Amino acid sequence: MASRKAVGEFSFKAITVAYNPGPAGSVLAQVNWEGTATGFGAVFATATYVGGPKGGTYSECGAAYMDDGHALTGIGQGTTESTGKHRWRTEGFMQISDGRRIASEGEMDLASRSWKGTLFEMS
Repeated sequence: MASRKAVGEFSFKAITVAYNPGPAGSVLAQVNWEGTATGFGAVFATATYVGGPKGGTYSECGAAYMDDGHALTGIGQGTTESTGKHRWRTEGFMQISDGRRIASEGEMDLASRSWKGTLFEMS
């Protein structure tokens, strides 16, 4: 997936959560996140998760408001896997509006309402 060259970190807080019916009787959890990411400034994203408590998949759309005044958008997807009580490991990638693709590895924690991790260049 990634060339394994770390290019930064991200740190998000969950702002709101909405649950909606999904396909085949599933439940979609839509979470609005805000935080920062190295090289991207302030980031706002909405991720939609589907799957059970052990793991599943997600799609993500977001915007970054960079320190230099420019803005970027991105769309991506990934997977989640339970790592313990209300904690999930995430792995995904995102296509950025400037043409770059980045990969991410992180962990979501329900108790702290956080999603933190590392960003990687994609080759």
